[in-house]
Amino acid sequence: MAVIGVDLGTQSLKVVVLDDNLKLLGAGDVRFRTRFSETGWAEQDPGLWLEALPIAIGKAVHESGLSPHDVKGIGVSGQLDGCVPVDATGRVLSPCIIWMDRRAQEEIAGIDPVLIRMRTGLVLDATHMAAKIRWMKKHRPETRGCRTWHQPVSLIVEALCGRVVMDHALASTTMLYGLEERGFASDLLSVFDIDRAQMPEVAEAFAEAGRLSTAGSRLTGLPAGVPVAVGTGDDFANAIGSGIVAPGIVSCTLGTGEVIGALSPNLILDTDGLLQTHSFVGGNYYLGNPGWLAGGAITWFLSTFSVNTPVEASTLAEAVAPGSDGLLFLPALSGAMAPRWIAGARGAFYGLTPAHGKAACARALLEGCAFAMRDVIDRLDALGVSADRIRMCGGGARSAVWVAMRADIGRRPVEVLQFPDMSPLGAALLASVAVGDFATIQDAASAMPRTVETIDPDPGRMATYERSYRRYRTLFEALSPLYSETV
Repeated sequence: MAVIGVDLGTQSLKVVVLDDNLKLLGAGDVRFRTRFSETGWAEQDPGLWLEALPIAIGKAVHESGLSPHDVKGIGVSGQLDGCVPVDATGRVLSPCIIWMDRRAQEEIAGIDPVLIRMRTGLVLDATHMAAKIRWMKKHRPETRGCRTWHQPVSLIVEALCGRVVMDHALASTTMLYGLEERGFASDLLSVFDIDRAQMPEVAEAFAEAGRLSTAGSRLTGLPAGVPVAVGTGDDFANAIGSGIVAPGIVSCTLGTGEVIGALSPNLILDTDGLLQTHSFVGGNYYLGNPGWLAGGAITWFLSTFSVNTPVEASTLAEAVAPGSDGLLFLPALSGAMAPRWIAGARGAFYGLTPAHGKAACARALLEGCAFAMRDVIDRLDALGVSADRIRMCGGGARSAVWVAMRADIGRRPVEVLQFPDMSPLGAALLASVAVGDFATIQDAASAMPRTVETIDPDPGRMATYERSYRRYRTLFEALSPLYSETV
């Protein structure tokens, strides 16, 4: 028998199949596109997600050598901060406004950021779901018949089993969830003029949401009646899949965006606003930064500099010494998330000379993303969320030069996991608890076999990067007068 983990990412839907010993038997994926119709907008058609489900599941089950009838549970993870309205029949009323979309800036004007910070642990920001709901209610009349405002994960779960539910971690990304009461709060709903009845119920990520319905069976190619876990967001599933279910390790996920976080047993709020606090399974709290375009910056680099693959970009970067010959890069292609959240900030290269070619630009880009990682880790340290090592996953973890940078700039060992896609593994672990194979998510995470390679920091490179990091911080502040300008 086996469990399936489904991860709905920004660029693709990924599926894994794990056996009773949590060994990976098969994987499959289907890619899809994001629509950027206006500056600052980013949308996806949820229909593409549902169309991808049976294809990706079919690939993974076929590779595993098992039958669909061998599947005993499904878990779902996926992108955070999306907003999908559905009507009373579950029909989608509008494309999903996804996590990187910042169109709802006016919808947060006049709201007290301190209230949001103290009640929700979040930065008042247009990327969060409450702002997007407010924007849709104002600008999309077709959403007036909305029964439920879904996040991508909860939409998939309803499509599979009919229950309208999301987990505490996902709910805590919305700006509507009170950390102390662990639920959607009436005062926060009132701030954004949102009806509680239009939000999903909240349950534990590893609980059973329901059983695969007849419609869910058609969507997946699996037999009706298979248990479906409530699921969670990909930031949290990445940590679970990586085995980070207790404090002590920094989670670094290098996907389209770069997400940094760590766990605390205590409720801690970052008054500086760099880190956000979320509920997490097992009674812990996840403190992290939702990230900047890292893999997305690589994609931009490939296109702009006519480089064919990420491997080629890493090879170019490896040919340049640490410090990039004085060249710096600010990773703010879609706004700055570190060292401060500034929506109007933009990416930049500084220090260009005729001697700098695309190899230096490649290295500077990788270093700039790693400097932003250090911003977050330093803040975790300052808040007492200590961690003695960094555990990396995601596509960027395949780059040896980028991983070595993370150890040197982060000033602590980096652990690289053999399988880069941790979010679908985390979803599968939730399914394994939902079906009763394990009593807790900690038990499931401990039981999963992992191959880990450790890279230690190099003292000589650390000294070079320390100088470059100080210059990066100086550059960020020097450009700050330009961040509020519009072009």
